[in-house]
Amino acid sequence: MEKRISLVIPNYNRAATIGKCLKAAFSSRYDNFEVIVVDDNSDDDSVRVIGGFPCKLITLESRSGTSRARNIGAQNSSGEYIFFTDSDCLLLPDTLSVVNKKLSETGENTVLGGTYTKMSYDRNFFSAFQSAFVHYSETKNAENPDYIAAHAMIMSGTTFNKSGGFPEDFMPILEDVEFSHRLRRSCARLIMCPEIQVRHIFNFNLKRSLFNAYRKTTYWCTYSLGNRDILTDSGSSSTELKINVASFFLGLCIISLWSLTGTTALLYAVPLIFFSNAVVSRNQIRLFYRTGGLLFAASAFCYYAFLYPLPIGLGAATGLIRHLLKGRK
Repeated sequence: MEKRISLVIPNYNRAATIGKCLKAAFSSRYDNFEVIVVDDNSDDDSVRVIGGFPCKLITLESRSGTSRARNIGAQNSSGEYIFFTDSDCLLLPDTLSVVNKKLSETGENTVLGGTYTKMSYDRNFFSAFQSAFVHYSETKNAENPDYIAAHAMIMSGTTFNKSGGFPEDFMPILEDVEFSHRLRRSCARLIMCPEIQVRHIFNFNLKRSLFNAYRKTTYWCTYSLGNRDILTDSGSSSTELKINVASFFLGLCIISLWSLTGTTALLYAVPLIFFSNAVVSRNQIRLFYRTGGLLFAASAFCYYAFLYPLPIGLGAATGLIRHLLKGRK
């Protein structure tokens, strides 16, 4: 039996991607669904693009944030279940069918999560790296995820209404993490289903990739320090990533000591540190290989191990400073 699913999509200035998003949604092989787009007062061509599709369009009179857009979309839905996704995410033709099957196997108070496809929509290196990295990070603890990301979050309308919705007075990002933690405290069961997938449009280059890592880490550390779960193995803030960043900065410290002291023996520890990091990250490396082959896997791991930790370390430092300053107020 096909359950009625409401697809809720917040949009702000995504004229370049919302058309692709809606085209993918309406190409679904599943029949019993509706699409609700909440436009958060865009000043680009978004509303015109959205108007070309048979969806319910809600336009907000002032910029209110992604959380409020999601909440308003859910409040105006008619489906038994709500599927939250983003305006730069593309459903696969069978995504809603997979969701329907999984809902039949779970209880009323279950929140299902999906993830990105291993390969991104835009197949350049930095976008492919990000998609594969997130796919692995979000699905490694499928039975007991720390959070469900809002690019593919599914729950009953009853569960949503009881939850109070996404936090509207919160950070610019990570609202789905806070929401997931609140849902779990209210005894909802979180389940990650790797079979539920959306294809993300990143359009990343080197600069955007590094800035994304810095920005997300800044907010993540600010939130996690306040939530006292900084060491939790949590999605893209995984234990492997934390070890990867620690290995990078430990290697830098050793090289700095060698340059100051001239003690060559110190350098022997550097390859051992990064070999150990590769062992810890072996499942991530396998995922890189399955995504793009040997050359991509080698390039992706080198980027992951030797450059990606830098903005994460800077973001962690910024997040720590913000947390300390917040504690003084």
